[in-house]
Amino acid sequence: MSNFLKGQFSWNISKPILSPAERPDDPCFSVKDPTVVYYQGKWHVFHTTRSKINTHQIEYVSAESWEKLNSSPRYILNCRDGYFCAPQVFYFSPHKSWYLVYQVVEENREPGLQPAFSTTENISNPNSWTKAQLLFKEGPEGINRWIDFWIICDDQKAYLFFTSLDGHLWRMSTNIDDFPEGFSNFQLALKADIFEAAHIYRLEGINKYMAVIEAIRNRTPKGRRYYVTYLANTLESNWRKLASSEDKPFASYENVDQPGERWTDYISHGELIRSGYDEKMLVNPDNLQFLFQGVTDGEAAGKKYGEIPWRLGILTRK
Repeated sequence: MSNFLKGQFSWNISKPILSPAERPDDPCFSVKDPTVVYYQGKWHVFHTTRSKINTHQIEYVSAESWEKLNSSPRYILNCRDGYFCAPQVFYFSPHKSWYLVYQVVEENREPGLQPAFSTTENISNPNSWTKAQLLFKEGPEGINRWIDFWIICDDQKAYLFFTSLDGHLWRMSTNIDDFPEGFSNFQLALKADIFEAAHIYRLEGINKYMAVIEAIRNRTPKGRRYYVTYLANTLESNWRKLASSEDKPFASYENVDQPGERWTDYISHGELIRSGYDEKMLVNPDNLQFLFQGVTDGEAAGKKYGEIPWRLGILTRK
């Protein structure tokens, strides 16, 4: 725990555990943006697929072990036509229902990218999710750009976090009894060297919150994605640095040990493995694992972003 609170992180990496499915009618370039819970003896993974025809969809796969994930059946969710991606899954205890929060494109909205959600009572049935509902009936004032939506709750409120691709992390909230409606109080939560994919968790045993956020390397080699992290005492208090730079990252190619063949130079859009599965977003700081998307510089070189062949792997803290 002492090294954790000092912001000292190093990781072992798995081999890739999930690769794009083979779909001849719509070739799949990548699997990315994972969210995961462990429930009733299985890992339940939801993630974005980038394909030639259907450019942004959410796919579901489950298995008893990571080793079986890649060979398990895949299911494209039918909760939305067109663009929907970047999911977050959790069980909302007050409603006794699973929620999947994600982003969609609404051409008649400004901004066009909008947070949406679906629900189900059976996470194991990919056909049971409701059709997408927008989180906001009308676009909140003052928001020009937002991406990668994340929900976390304490005992009184539900909080919506998102970034704006310009070094800003934003926060809104609603009373827990009003969720998923009523989000307001749009505030700046953090200004830092951050980019997107901000995920917030409660740390068991130390009564603090942890934000893990994707950043982009500015030094040579430029453009590699990596992760930084911040701590806060509450979801409404100031975030302070923990491992928040290229020299002191949370997870980067520089502090990840890859024995054997190197399969990634990027530590990109990922999710900590939770110790629970509900809206509190609990993680155990003494047993950190991180499910993420990775790719090598060579595989990414010269490709459009949507055609980069991302795969999923797991980091385990040493």
